[in-house]
Amino acid sequence: MKVSAVTVPSAPGLELVERKGAGHPDALADGVAEAVSRAYSTYCLEHFGAILHHNTDKTALLGGAAEVTFGAGRLTAPIQVLVNGRLTPALGGHRIPVDDLVDGTVRAFLGDALPLLDVDHDIEVRRRISTASSPGAVHGDTDQQEAGRRFWFAPRTIDDLAERRRMFANDTSAGVGYAPYSIAERLALAVERHLTSPGFLAAHPCFGTDVKLMVARNEQDISLTCCVPQIAAHTPDLDTYIAHRDLARQTVLALAHDIAPGHRITVAVNTRDDEARRELYLTATGSSIESGDEGVVGRGNRANGLISMFRPWSAEGVSGKNPVYHVGKLYNLAAQRAAEQLYVLTGQEWAIALVSQSGRDLDDPWQVLAQTSGPAEPRLVRQVVTSVMADLDALRTELLAGKLATA
Repeated sequence: MKVSAVTVPSAPGLELVERKGAGHPDALADGVAEAVSRAYSTYCLEHFGAILHHNTDKTALLGGAAEVTFGAGRLTAPIQVLVNGRLTPALGGHRIPVDDLVDGTVRAFLGDALPLLDVDHDIEVRRRISTASSPGAVHGDTDQQEAGRRFWFAPRTIDDLAERRRMFANDTSAGVGYAPYSIAERLALAVERHLTSPGFLAAHPCFGTDVKLMVARNEQDISLTCCVPQIAAHTPDLDTYIAHRDLARQTVLALAHDIAPGHRITVAVNTRDDEARRELYLTATGSSIESGDEGVVGRGNRANGLISMFRPWSAEGVSGKNPVYHVGKLYNLAAQRAAEQLYVLTGQEWAIALVSQSGRDLDDPWQVLAQTSGPAEPRLVRQVVTSVMADLDALRTELLAGKLATA
């Protein structure tokens, strides 16, 4: 790997950070894609001892339709889940129950994410699964060779998995990570997690999880705009809606003062509300996916859970990619881990980019680019990145256990 490290000034006191909450359609799309990949991977490991080739990172959700009034709400058309991608359907003569696995996983995930959904009637799963290999197979004398491209999605045995011979990068791409998080980033993460936490929702069942935050900081001035849905069944009238909205604002304001003491903080909630026209963020399920909105993998939070406008970032949709060798997933997570370790070791700010080269050994990035607020130490960067890349199995284990977020 080639390592390049430079010293850059600390970030200025100007930030713009967005966070899409657990029930946001884009977050739901990421969650569905990752849940399907995880369920498929787990099935493969249990039955074959290896994860077969797959990706579900092009998954999308199309919103249904809903009717809400004070005190009640219901869906009038189902949410459509388009599971787009590739899933190996069999290993030799062992057929994998792909349709049942996908359908059950989608309904289970959305049922947990939005408990007010009737998963049997409010969700329509559409599987758009391909088994075509990416370019690379040239027909001829080598057609039957073991681990050839012809058998990428039709393996005869696990020995047809090319990565069992050599683990290599599937693409030329880049992953990025940085540490530590800034004030605005910590604020965006903490507020959303609090508002969508089981404890807060148990105490305040009137709120939904399709929370969206925009945090702007200019030195000591912090402004937050929050979209916080309310559940119609727990909101009997306009006065109650207004009281709930004020509760949300006061909750965010108190939390912000705890996280960013000494700052001047302003909070606005549901700025699109028009009380006279009764146009309010009132929902049946707590998410706009119930009514026309759409969600797409990779359109929401980055792998670290944030959308930070003045930070380095990758356009890769991490969720749903194969955890074995897809660099769009592994390199983003590995870069974040390397940046965090470098911060712990040095106390300096770090931004790390890992650049793959298609076909190169997976654990040997083509380029490693590092920015830091203090002395640039290429040798230390190399040591840390080499250590992280040598332990990619740890990332895979956390991913399959659902302990490592991808958005």
